[in-house]
Amino acid sequence: MADIVDRKTRSRMMSGIRNRNTRPELLVRSQLHARGLRYRLNVGALPGRPDLVLTRHQSVVLVHGCFWHGHQCSLFRWPGSNRAFWRKKILGNVARDQKNVERLLDLGWSVATIWECSLRGQSPEKVVRTLDRVETWIRKSRVKPACRVFEPGRN
Repeated sequence: MADIVDRKTRSRMMSGIRNRNTRPELLVRSQLHARGLRYRLNVGALPGRPDLVLTRHQSVVLVHGCFWHGHQCSLFRWPGSNRAFWRKKILGNVARDQKNVERLLDLGWSVATIWECSLRGQSPEKVVRTLDRVETWIRKSRVKPACRVFEPGRN
């Protein structure tokens, strides 16, 4: 399928997409802060510069966009144009994500991954339940390090 806009327009559109302070990330940050959890943002000393680092709980929270991180859900669709570039880009992101999670676990950090689809398009009640589970996992995870994924159908 051909793109509906020319290359220059598509490039401009894609360059405007942020990699920090996204809506899902801001939602998670505000909700965790309101629940009394304190964190640091994008700590460069840790592998992959995790979105939220909760030092007191030895935990990190990654908020992944379904498109950019190749999540196989209803929000993800392989682009129809420039397929080779996007396949390499997205599969590279997935491999890097896995490597960073492994490195964080090796360093003794617990890692929670919250997928965009568990927040976007969900009812407010489902979003609250997901964030309740995230909070409980952060506060009560006794086994360190641990890894948990938050997505629809897995919570």
